[in-house]
Amino acid sequence: MSGLLAGKRLLITGVITDASIAFSAAKIAQEQGATVVLTGFGRLSLVERIAKRLPEPAPVIELDVTNPEQLAGLADKVREHVDGLDGVVHSIGFAPPSCLGGGFMDAPWEDVATALQVSTFSYKSLAQAALPLMSAGGSIVGLTFDATKAWPVYDWMGVAKAGFESASRYLALHLGKQGIRSNLVAAGPLRTIAAKSIPGFEQFEDAWAERAPLGWDLYDTAAAGKAICALLSDWFPATTGEIVHVDGGYHAIGA
Repeated sequence: MSGLLAGKRLLITGVITDASIAFSAAKIAQEQGATVVLTGFGRLSLVERIAKRLPEPAPVIELDVTNPEQLAGLADKVREHVDGLDGVVHSIGFAPPSCLGGGFMDAPWEDVATALQVSTFSYKSLAQAALPLMSAGGSIVGLTFDATKAWPVYDWMGVAKAGFESASRYLALHLGKQGIRSNLVAAGPLRTIAAKSIPGFEQFEDAWAERAPLGWDLYDTAAAGKAICALLSDWFPATTGEIVHVDGGYHAIGA
């Protein structure tokens, strides 16, 4: 076996369709020699069908990151397929409709709390659940959308992502002694299921394509997938708590 991820055992969350960034990461990881296990929430049959489109069909484990019992049982479920993990990909996020689309001032705490639990706290929850499988160290990689700015219509999801980015730095701090790295990929806007669920998301899609120095393809998830795989590999052994922007350079350009 050869490739950047030869012999790596990876747990990848968030594959919903073959347009998902997580699907691209899983596909590239397999092409680079990794063994991949997926998780799904809700319509598992859909995830299982998408999993068959990978170069090698991958097993799918049910995981609701807000369910303590499923989190506690995750390690045993993963062990049914691999004997440990070298990497984990967190590609999970959700906010109720009231938290998006311009409703920042009106969203009730109950909805905001849901967004924070699923989109922020789950990074720590997933890492903790996977920890028994990572005795030899490894890499945890999450997906964010640049939270240094307030974006139109992103509202409480933007707040959740800011917390997510901070949580990654704290995971880097607390898991470093165990040889586990935590890094994030900040992708530009992509036409994924998640993006389609945000009212008015197209407001900054056009600006991105116009202003990104390298240009930007709203349908190309491969660049983000490659960055995820690079961070999962052994080629960043001393990098943790970092955010790698995969956005055509948009983040570096002033208004």
